[in-house]
Amino acid sequence: MVARVNTVAFQGIDVLDVDVQVQMASGLPAFTVVGLPDKAVAESRERVRAALNAMGLALPPKRITVNLSPADLVKEGSHFDLPIALGLLAAMGVLPDGELDQFVAVGELALDGGLTPVAGVLPAAIHASAGHRGVICPRDQGGEAAWADGVPILAAPTLIALINHFKGTQILTPPDPVLEADPVTYPDLRDIKGQETAKRALEVAAAGGHNLLMVGPPGAGKSMLAQRLPGLLPPLAPDEALDVTMVHSLAGELKQRALMRHRPYRDPHHSASVAALVGGGMRARPGEVSLAHLGVLFLDELPEFQRGALEALRQPLESGRAVVARANTHVTYPARVQLVAAMNPCRCGYLDDPAQACARVPRCAQEYQAKISGPLFDRIDLHVDVPAVSAADLSLPPPAEGSAQVAARVAAARAVQRARYAALETRPVIRTNAEADGQLLESVAEPDPPGQALLTEAAGRMRLTARGYHRVLRVARTLADLDGSDGVRRVHVAEALSYRRIAPGRAVA
Repeated sequence: MVARVNTVAFQGIDVLDVDVQVQMASGLPAFTVVGLPDKAVAESRERVRAALNAMGLALPPKRITVNLSPADLVKEGSHFDLPIALGLLAAMGVLPDGELDQFVAVGELALDGGLTPVAGVLPAAIHASAGHRGVICPRDQGGEAAWADGVPILAAPTLIALINHFKGTQILTPPDPVLEADPVTYPDLRDIKGQETAKRALEVAAAGGHNLLMVGPPGAGKSMLAQRLPGLLPPLAPDEALDVTMVHSLAGELKQRALMRHRPYRDPHHSASVAALVGGGMRARPGEVSLAHLGVLFLDELPEFQRGALEALRQPLESGRAVVARANTHVTYPARVQLVAAMNPCRCGYLDDPAQACARVPRCAQEYQAKISGPLFDRIDLHVDVPAVSAADLSLPPPAEGSAQVAARVAAARAVQRARYAALETRPVIRTNAEADGQLLESVAEPDPPGQALLTEAAGRMRLTARGYHRVLRVARTLADLDGSDGVRRVHVAEALSYRRIAPGRAVA
């Protein structure tokens, strides 16, 4: 007799069916797990054995073989503990084999028989829902799995509670969907004195989902501005919240085991590797660019990042997907992020300060800024200088306008964009101007004749690439949305061009 239990394996955001087959046959006592298990899966034998012993059950002195099918798919993670244990219990006659067919089981076993949380419960539950099956998972993750629509869920605290449920001596109450208990509170724009130009650029970036680069000396407030951007963004829509939560669930970073309500904000250190930023490693985990999906990725001290790591960001910034290709795997994670970067004008940071400028000007600045390649530079829509704040500005009272007022204007502009692209029925779905491209962008952001003449002349003088040209159009369309204008006018094109910085080593003709 072979007992079967359904579970899943993960390849990026793809969830694949895995059939756990357990056979007990005559022969020398042995316990073997086959089907390309990784180290964590192979060690499940000892966790399962200890959990059964804690319940007073011992494995029979037989040759036990556990096959994880399909056998050519690498099985990674500790969530295979629970399906293996359930398969053993079914093969021993403790559980009815037929009832397990209607469920997908994921969970790690503690040595005392308890069920501990694992990564990927929400994607597994959504996959189970598509196959008209229920989910068996640890109790702490029942609220996470409940967001999958119409899925019967058995969220058990221990393995013995699960056995009692199937035997009818205990009833496991279906869990309710759980939201994050405390929404994140972001710092307010009122804390920043001066920097009106940078605040305006921050508002434009938030309204259109544009990438932003801030250049200024140390202490000018670049990091403070970046930290306040998430507070200007509208809350996650239901489908967006589900996408973000799925990525964090796969990465095992869902701290509250609940649906996320806030947009992610990630600020990796400049020593981060390519795998840390884009994804990878032995298990091809999502990187910072995917963990910031539909949120903000802040890269402080941009030139100090490894050149290879920065270049690896080019494709995710353009396509909204992070592709991790290895010899034994090829996975894709969503990465629709808003990049905010900050940098000093030169290595010492005081390029424009005659009292502190170094003796290597201008070569110091050219070499430092040249660490950022032209293609990456071209993918950033807004470039803004953030000068040092004067003592006179610091002595002023706090600004009257804070994050709440700016966020209201941003929300209105975003609502206009959602309505515009929903009416056009774009595929894939476009939510912001930063995602529009090609003929679609030209149709919604065509400037008036004076604006087109200015853009054509500026494109030649500034030597804008085709990508740079279209990014100016995107920003101009966002500026028009903030003004409540149906069309893009010359004033919008002029302001959008003011945010295009000339790349190091290039000069205006």
